Amino acid sequence: MSDAERLRHVVFFRARNRADVDRVYDGLSILEANPHADVISVRRNTHSDALSDEVDVVVYAEFRDGQALADYKAHPLYQQSIDIVRPLRDMRVAADIAF
Repeated sequence: MSDAERLRHVVFFRARNRADVDRVYDGLSILEANPHADVISVRRNTHSDALSDEVDVVVYAEFRDGQALADYKAHPLYQQSIDIVRPLRDMRVAADIAF
């Protein structure tokens, strides 16, 4: 992947306890104020796929290039979100896709 390629960043989260899904969602929603993403959306999984119940919250973002993604991760809001969500989650899967 070259630094000049646009990126889609998709991250799936599962709360350790069902009672914490809202707290995970709220902690991840902080990321929507991060100025380095061209597009960012934090959404709860609708659980409409009967074969997949592993994911509670999804973060979807688009970046103009790898540097913008790095800047997003270096922003204080990213660390603030991690500090809230990490203790509450038991699964995080991320994928970065060039387009």
